[in-house]
Amino acid sequence: MPDAIFDDPRLAAVYDAFEGDRSDLTAYRAIIGELGATSVLDIGCGTGVLALMLAADGIAVHAVDPAGASLDVARSKPGAHAVQWHRGTVEDLPSLRVDVVVMTGNVAQVFTEDAQWDETLRVVHRVLRPGGHLVFESRRPERRAWEDWERDAAPVQLHVQGVGDVTERFELTGVALPLVSFRHRCTFAADATTVTSESTLIFRSRTEIEQTLRTAGFVVREVRDAPDRPGREHVFIAQRD
Repeated sequence: MPDAIFDDPRLAAVYDAFEGDRSDLTAYRAIIGELGATSVLDIGCGTGVLALMLAADGIAVHAVDPAGASLDVARSKPGAHAVQWHRGTVEDLPSLRVDVVVMTGNVAQVFTEDAQWDETLRVVHRVLRPGGHLVFESRRPERRAWEDWERDAAPVQLHVQGVGDVTERFELTGVALPLVSFRHRCTFAADATTVTSESTLIFRSRTEIEQTLRTAGFVVREVRDAPDRPGREHVFIAQRD
């Protein structure tokens, strides 16, 4: 089940405002260009920011997410007609074949059970055309990102067009490595309602991720630094063998 921050209509409607300019997606756009892809599947597409960028580049884009509220936001944006939106998971797209599969942000880390992650990689391998690539990022556990999150957890208030003033509060709720859990609380000034979302991410090591990729039939071609968070994340570029 998707977290409320993606699937609650009120939270999905303000998600982009709190995420900012999404400059982190520029690197994915560049990598996809380097790979010469003409078709892409965006897993966990959320509100569709990257999918719409790629469609504007003339790429055939499929975007999948289990969070219906986020997809509703994505479909409402200019240019959304150029993307094939799917509610569900990659397992729901058995006949799809693409050049590149991407998982941006924390998507790769939401698969907290090893069996679930391994199955996702196997299905991605099937969806990719021979020689196709999987591109995703994962935070380096040794950098202990959750400590930064907790230190920077001051409330953030924004005025969101069509919604009004919204205050977001972050709370770290549990660290039992490799799992880290946290909570978002958004308070809507218009009616003083607070909507809460609980999330858990898994922090796998580079060695562990590379092993799971090899087991699923991938060759790890490159592991890059994330330009928006230097030294904090790995960006994996793996090829279907």
